[in-house]
Amino acid sequence: MGGVRKPAASFVVPGPCGVAVRDRLKHLTAQDEGVLRAVGAHQGALASGDLKARCADGLEHGAETWAARKRELTGVSSSRIAGAITKATHDQWALARRCQATHIRKLDAGIRTLRHRLSLPVGEKGTKRAAGGYRSKSEWFRKSRRLAALEDRHTAAVADWQAGRVRVVRGGKRLLNTRHHLTEARLTEEQWRERWEAERWFLAADGESGKRFGNETIRVSPDGEVSIRLPAPLAHLANARHGRYTLTARIAFAHRGAEWADRIEANRAVAYRIHLDVERGRWYLTASWQRPAVQTIPLDTARARGMIGVDTNADHFAAYRLDRHGNPIGDPHHFFYDLSGTAGHRDAQIRHALTRLINWAKCVGVAAIGIEDLDFTTEKTREKHGRR
Repeated sequence: MGGVRKPAASFVVPGPCGVAVRDRLKHLTAQDEGVLRAVGAHQGALASGDLKARCADGLEHGAETWAARKRELTGVSSSRIAGAITKATHDQWALARRCQATHIRKLDAGIRTLRHRLSLPVGEKGTKRAAGGYRSKSEWFRKSRRLAALEDRHTAAVADWQAGRVRVVRGGKRLLNTRHHLTEARLTEEQWRERWEAERWFLAADGESGKRFGNETIRVSPDGEVSIRLPAPLAHLANARHGRYTLTARIAFAHRGAEWADRIEANRAVAYRIHLDVERGRWYLTASWQRPAVQTIPLDTARARGMIGVDTNADHFAAYRLDRHGNPIGDPHHFFYDLSGTAGHRDAQIRHALTRLINWAKCVGVAAIGIEDLDFTTEKTREKHGRR
């Protein structure tokens, strides 16, 4: 437990593989909203059923079962919508598996820490790298019971992993649990129900290169006109040719608008998602597309012109300019941030600090930034630091 961790080999982080931009759908009519709600509810029900079928397949899933699910959905929607739903289901199941693996690793870290501390004499002091024994026999007894509980959870989690069994909530587990705490959340049952239904809608379509404006299901023209290909049971709601419904709203992406326009004019794939922010009462459209893989340069080439080494701390980035041999040049720079408040505030603080760091890197003329890649799975476990 007290050994020094061995540093892994340095590596160059690959560039971003995708882009997403969002704009608000303004001035929608009551009919527009009614159609969006109907389409979202219909396709959301299909997505829920498909996710249930995928979870039931478990590790027995394969290309044949995927194709069978898609054929079944095609009859009540369309081939493209069925493809989008089954792909989203596959991604959601895979994400649940990754989270399950992470949960098992955290349980492992907690169990190791508990076993180590329980093996030490009561009252033995710890070191900087390893926690000591428990302070009293009473605490030792309580922690021994907690060890048994964690081992039981670990056994159940490993059994689920081996059986390919995941637990997924469409709409989110947190929102589901809010249903039992409406008073604390300051919500009525009707308000909660509206949020729950909106989160379970499915109003998304994958892009398709070669099709008009890069998407046949949700199409956005260069002048911002948005139209939706309705599923077969809702075709009677169409107000345009070929079973489409055109919204009265127009969109104009302020960020990366030129890049988006270049893609759709060349009929390159662009995926779209429409969602409702129930709290604000606003509809949004998100466009996303993939970027071609950027060839990463070797680490020696990246630091040939010098680089900036960054140390992450609780309230700031400490950055040093380094020469090609790794020696510091000049005084360190500190880029402070405040991690109190809401998650949105914390994210904004980190983004602002990173922006100032990148701007400083450009000013000094370096071509690379080196930042530590730390794994605190064991250090962050509650069994070492309690609930702090």
